[in-house]
Amino acid sequence: MKFKEFILPDAIRVEIKATDKQGVIREMAESLRDAGGIKKDEFDSIFKAIIKREELGSTGIGRGIAVPHTKHESVEKLVGAVAISRDGVGFDSLDREKVYLFFLIVSPQHQPSEHLRALEHITRQLKDDRFCRFLKDSKTRDEVLALLKEADEDMYGMGK
Repeated sequence: MKFKEFILPDAIRVEIKATDKQGVIREMAESLRDAGGIKKDEFDSIFKAIIKREELGSTGIGRGIAVPHTKHESVEKLVGAVAISRDGVGFDSLDREKVYLFFLIVSPQHQPSEHLRALEHITRQLKDDRFCRFLKDSKTRDEVLALLKEADEDMYGMGK
């Protein structure tokens, strides 16, 4: 799986405004909605599903990274968003540190393997400190897209 298969370019936010966990999730879900990745009339239901997933355990995986996600019956294909916080956000991360890089994915309930493949791809790429540093320093959507493309082409040596 590659970022280009599920990250919606119009759902990339290089300066997220939210300052708390729910705000980040809301802003990212809004970016998916505004980019046409989720239906407007399903927004509240999807937002609540992501929050419910967070209640099971934080998706703040440490090292300044969080990957909130959910499966939802209204989604026809896997969609994702990327957001960057300049100041960091408390996200109940495993390491208790602030989060600066966020990847949100929403996938159809009937495609659990795609959901897992996307999570695996994201976490594998985010293990590379250079990739994370470059992503965190990105100032424009085009810079983020270029980094995602480089990761898809295994420029960081994180492929299988």
